[in-house]
Amino acid sequence: MSLYVIALVIGIVAGLRAFVAPAALSWLAYTNPSYVLGTWASFMSSAWTAGIFSILVIVEFVTDQLPKTPSRKVPMQFIPRLLSGGFCGAVLGAASGNTVGCAVIGVVGAAIGTFGGFEFRSRLAKLFGGKDRPAAIIEDLAALVIAFAAASSLL
Repeated sequence: MSLYVIALVIGIVAGLRAFVAPAALSWLAYTNPSYVLGTWASFMSSAWTAGIFSILVIVEFVTDQLPKTPSRKVPMQFIPRLLSGGFCGAVLGAASGNTVGCAVIGVVGAAIGTFGGFEFRSRLAKLFGGKDRPAAIIEDLAALVIAFAAASSLL
């Protein structure tokens, strides 16, 4: 699979859940440190990095379920998703020296994931009779599966 396609997919995941994408990449780097060895992204291969991002994923899953959590489309939620997508794209491109191109693709993916994820979750919630929690859980699981599938395609 093309590196740009993987950057787009991991960006989409960042649009769904801002911390799932970097967590998946940090676990990829931790289990296969040669992927980022000798690049600016080598810190991603640390167990500490993988652990911190994993904790942030759990916090994100919990806070996403809270009734007062703002929409992902407001700047306070949208901007971190774009940054996460760009960061993850840059990490993916670091090994090939294509940091900027992959970062841009990651940002585009994050925008797609943010708005597409909103629509997906809204429609799922309607299928569940207006209940958001089952839709949120399905979206969480989808983000995890897609992120780890994209990251593992690099191995």
